[in-house]
Amino acid sequence: CNLQPKDAAKMPESAWKLLFYTLSWSYGAYLLFFTDYPFFHDPPSVFYGWRKGMDVPTDIAIAYLLQCSFYGHSIYATAYMDTWRKDSVVMLLHHVVTLTLIASSYAFRGCSARGAARSRRPCWGSWAGVSPLLGATKPTLPLCPGRFWFRLYWFPLKVLYATCYSSLQSVPNIPFYFFFNALLLILTLMNIYWFLYIVLFVAKVLMGQMQEVNDVREYDVEDTGKA
Repeated sequence: CNLQPKDAAKMPESAWKLLFYTLSWSYGAYLLFFTDYPFFHDPPSVFYGWRKGMDVPTDIAIAYLLQCSFYGHSIYATAYMDTWRKDSVVMLLHHVVTLTLIASSYAFRGCSARGAARSRRPCWGSWAGVSPLLGATKPTLPLCPGRFWFRLYWFPLKVLYATCYSSLQSVPNIPFYFFFNALLLILTLMNIYWFLYIVLFVAKVLMGQMQEVNDVREYDVEDTGKA
């Protein structure tokens, strides 16, 4: 395909994220819908029978390992390998918060909700990143409802409800309650922040201000001299 140099430079990053998010999302869907875990349909169940030092099931431990490895790598990749964008600082913070949350949850056996939370992260973002390279003309338009549904509807409804409210009902003295929920709320604010970028993109398309697909998070090449 005839890619512009700046798009060709993004291809490894976008292809890697597409591959990982697709596989990660598929494994999360398997855990939620094809096993005996009732986390999706009964979010408070992640805290039923919780106790300190409890064993983590192997299949959920694998999810923890995959996510920790990916976000550990992503901190380095965002800082030194990926194209620097307007939201790169927020992206770095996101990766640090997410890695802290996942690792702490596993170390303290905090809850299975964090694994469920990452399982519900859709691969919409990776498709949005790679679709311009595949020739899509307006990739963000069909992805906008999905991103809203997963990150701004299901995430608060399923995850925040379970961790902020149901956890205290099942385990009144659950440790690190404020620590874990503060991190989850920070991620929610970041989801809102990135959704506003999508709204901005859609608005520019509808008002005819964009004639071609451009990532609104990127700096103007002519003004900054960056690729």
